[in-house]
Amino acid sequence: MSDITPHTPHDDLASRLTLPRYPRSSAYDARWTVENAMGPHALWLLEWLAPALGLDTLRPGARVLDLGCGRAMTSVFLAKEYDVQVTAADLWIKPDENARRIAEAGVADRVLPVLAEAHDLPFGEESFDAIVSVDAYQYFGTDDLYLPTLSRLLKPGGRIGVVVPAVPAEIEGSEPPEHLKPFWEPAFWCFHSPAWWRRHWTRSGAVEVETADWLADGWREWLLWCDVVAEESAEEFHVRMSRENARMLRADRGRTLGFARVVGRRP
Repeated sequence: MSDITPHTPHDDLASRLTLPRYPRSSAYDARWTVENAMGPHALWLLEWLAPALGLDTLRPGARVLDLGCGRAMTSVFLAKEYDVQVTAADLWIKPDENARRIAEAGVADRVLPVLAEAHDLPFGEESFDAIVSVDAYQYFGTDDLYLPTLSRLLKPGGRIGVVVPAVPAEIEGSEPPEHLKPFWEPAFWCFHSPAWWRRHWTRSGAVEVETADWLADGWREWLLWCDVVAEESAEEFHVRMSRENARMLRADRGRTLGFARVVGRRP
């Protein structure tokens, strides 16, 4: 696969964001995805995650918690693509803001936005058939005690699936790789390998780990998305962060950074 390089000014936004392995995501308005960006392309990552969860889990009418949903793009996707009932939980985006987006997407009957903090979720035990988290779980799920508490919200046999920024193998010592030192933030130490996540979830005793793997060439897609957001977003913060992330990803060239997918089933 050739390197992803900056586009020419004449490229069409939709064509730039149409990738063969994400056909469902490509059907969504590219401008809408840029306007609601809060990090890596959430729909691409969710489309990678969904097959590992399985259609028996994402069956019509199933109750799904979208934990750390951001601006609810992933919640809309789940409702539209799988006809599930989604609880869209986020701490930073107000429910009324997400409610407008959800209604505009035509899925207000299937997506309920709520304000919730990951350590204080207002749901009863066995409330959900599935829990999904895209580019959020790394901020709270590295706690050894977190998954056993969260998994109680799943019905027996229910699945939890997450996609998180990751490293292919654990970084030894207390210093980041030399080429990443100009970009490294302490928060990046929450990036772990698929093997680390498998061990972390298995040791919890809360789930049987079914999948823990790496997104091949995920860094290239992340870089492509950063370039697009940096050039197309109207939000100064996201433009600035996307430019910085793009510089980091170009310096790294897939040596250290990418994405992990982890799926577990509650016995």
